[in-house]
Amino acid sequence: MLYQNLYTRLLTLTLLSVMFTSPFLVSPAQAQETEADLLAMLEQRDKDIKQRLGGSDELPDAEKEELRAVVNDMIDFAAMGQAALGTHWDGLSEEQQTDFVQVFGDIVRHQSLSDVDIYRASVSYDAVDLNGAQAWVTTTTIYKEVPAKVEYDFLLKGGIWRARDIILDDVSTVGGYSRSFQSVIRKKGFDALMNSLNKRLAKTRT
Repeated sequence: MLYQNLYTRLLTLTLLSVMFTSPFLVSPAQAQETEADLLAMLEQRDKDIKQRLGGSDELPDAEKEELRAVVNDMIDFAAMGQAALGTHWDGLSEEQQTDFVQVFGDIVRHQSLSDVDIYRASVSYDAVDLNGAQAWVTTTTIYKEVPAKVEYDFLLKGGIWRARDIILDDVSTVGGYSRSFQSVIRKKGFDALMNSLNKRLAKTRT
């Protein structure tokens, strides 16, 4: 099925990214905090999410929806979607851009909790590089004894740290989307891409 591999990969990336649990809200005065401060905050978020999950394999619907929001609020879908479409983005109307970001984000949100057990993976923080309103975090995640390097490209917008790209073992999420989405647009047009995405979204909701 179109995009099956793409969405499988994104799902893995999104699930791994839950170790950060939520957008990192800081005041303007805190925006220039040190790498050590940011690292301490991330480690605390990791502890918080594991406590939320506990030992249960199944979460009540209400708690699952809360977790879904926490997982995905850290992702800047607008920035990620714009980067994925590249030069095609500027040729879209504002309404088309809004619709694309909404559908794109909804697909990820609906797929993000297919396996809550992955949230219990161990994570180590290898490096935090903070430069003003930008931060690059490198981690090693171990799930079922399989290690993976997961890197996050964060941007501080409105006092909130959000991920604009997630890189798993040197493979960029944005890069994967870019190749697939732009290929469809070049061959069939933007409407064909949206039609495919909307069909995918409908299936994730059933």
